Amino acid sequence: MLALIAGRGGLPARIAQGMPQAPLVCALQGFEPEGLAPDLTFRLEQIGSLLSQLQQRGVTDVCFCGGIERPPVDPAAIDAATLPLVPKLMAAMAAGDDGALRAVIGIFEEKGFAVRAAHELVPDLLVPEGVLSAAQPDEQMTSDMARGSEVLAVLAPLDVGQGCVVGAGQIWGIETLGGTDHMLQTLPEGAARARAVLVKGPKRGQDLRVDMPTIGPDTMHMLAEAGLAGLIVEAGRVILLEPEVTVAAADAAGLVLWSRLPD
Repeated sequence: MLALIAGRGGLPARIAQGMPQAPLVCALQGFEPEGLAPDLTFRLEQIGSLLSQLQQRGVTDVCFCGGIERPPVDPAAIDAATLPLVPKLMAAMAAGDDGALRAVIGIFEEKGFAVRAAHELVPDLLVPEGVLSAAQPDEQMTSDMARGSEVLAVLAPLDVGQGCVVGAGQIWGIETLGGTDHMLQTLPEGAARARAVLVKGPKRGQDLRVDMPTIGPDTMHMLAEAGLAGLIVEAGRVILLEPEVTVAAADAAGLVLWSRLPD
């Protein structure tokens, strides 16, 4: 039996729709998914109890999907089943994003659960190669794409983020703990004048079973609001939600949506 360890957004519902048997939906409190009613809601302080419930219900496989930020931890709320896990959880909270995810994956694997990737369960989630929009990349955008890819490769060992904004050869924004939304909302005004683009892809060495970059219609709306010229992602290494709606949103805003093979 499969359980979705679900966060915000439409990805958990998309995975559930693609399963031959309805999965058990477990939502982190405060980060409930869209369009999908949780069977269980849990807090990080009771993750030990969640693991026990999953075992009792016959769950064998889990898939982490949806967006979350690191929730605050209330020591007084830690239950008896979670106490043995506290050292690992605290080490995870102190680590970067990749380190934290690896620690959480390790906790589930030690309890005997197989951690499955979203795109393993639903292969057509991955964005295909090509220019998906009516608007086409020009010479400047191609150069900015290469510059952005270089920046992300350099940042990968630092476990910073999965995207950067590049325009006219300049770096206008780098994704950090605030995520893509915060980066786009705080860009300098010059990014729009430079016809900057968002370059996005997984960090080199990242465990693609969890936290794979995801784009969808909301991404296109945010890019348009920020005045950017387009989005460039890595084909086969980024999840695309609502493909037809996403492409339509890109075309309505005159944005380039380009999915290219990684170098």
